Amino acid sequence: MSSTELPSVPPTSVLPKAVAVRVAQGERLRSVGLPGVTLTVRSRPPAREGLPPAFYVHGLGGSSQNWSALMALLDGVVAGEAVDLPGFGDSPPPDDGDYSVTAHARAVIRCLDASGRGPVHLFGNSLGGAVCTRVAAVRPDLVRTLTLVSPALPELRVQRTAVPTGLVGLPGVAALFSRFTREWTAEQRVRGVMALCYGDPALVSPEAFRHAVEELERRLQLPYFWDALTRSTRGLLNAYTLGGQHGLWRQAERVLAPTLLVYGGRDQLVGFRMAQRSARAFRDSRLLTLPDAGHVAMMEYPETVASAFRELLAETSTEKSGG
Repeated sequence: MSSTELPSVPPTSVLPKAVAVRVAQGERLRSVGLPGVTLTVRSRPPAREGLPPAFYVHGLGGSSQNWSALMALLDGVVAGEAVDLPGFGDSPPPDDGDYSVTAHARAVIRCLDASGRGPVHLFGNSLGGAVCTRVAAVRPDLVRTLTLVSPALPELRVQRTAVPTGLVGLPGVAALFSRFTREWTAEQRVRGVMALCYGDPALVSPEAFRHAVEELERRLQLPYFWDALTRSTRGLLNAYTLGGQHGLWRQAERVLAPTLLVYGGRDQLVGFRMAQRSARAFRDSRLLTLPDAGHVAMMEYPETVASAFRELLAETSTEKSGG
């Protein structure tokens, strides 16, 4: 899509340079140029040579930083990389303006193909969970195991607390919300997001809160911030309406990789009742339920999620060796 069709979003070549993205100790960022997209990838140097690769995909409105805590806990067992999806984190918008689940999955597939690191241990949260489900279904050769934290799969009865997020995808709503909340400080916005995403917002340390505010202030300066959020929300809602072999539940049934499903009992965006349906849909699944967790268990209880993944890794390694 040309810049004349989207006058509010200037070409990426003339976008203002915002404040630098935070890089935690031990992490590094690199830019990956691919057909139609440029992706920023966050990684940690592996603890030793020969570790199997892992790849992390964040949720709606998130970034690769959402995986920093879990990546650090797992860098002794996998060589981790986390991607900023197009238009999020430090990745510029896609050239064609396509923010559908299929387009995000295509970006992940291109990144994995270009790196030659596959098959990987693939992790996804929320929107990233839907994206990773699609990747695992259509490219099983790229996925060793699949770990999904509160995956955004279609629900017949959506929770009332999730409705405002879905409304952002409707035409004009994001612009209206942006005007309505113009006076809100970054601190107010972050508190609202954390109240929605965390089972207990008190788990967020003052340092983590400060970092989240700084990141939001940076992203609010980007002229495509609301556009990326709106179109990705709309893309997710559109994916919910797809039937047949392209439907997300049908694709979940096609996933061959051993799958770890993580659900939070206090999740306000993905219904806890969906845990059992997911466990039935993914043919080779293990279910971890965390009664006090919200929507981002890998940030709320990273040690517990890391431990469950290590168990999955040990179990699948034993199966492959015939033990």
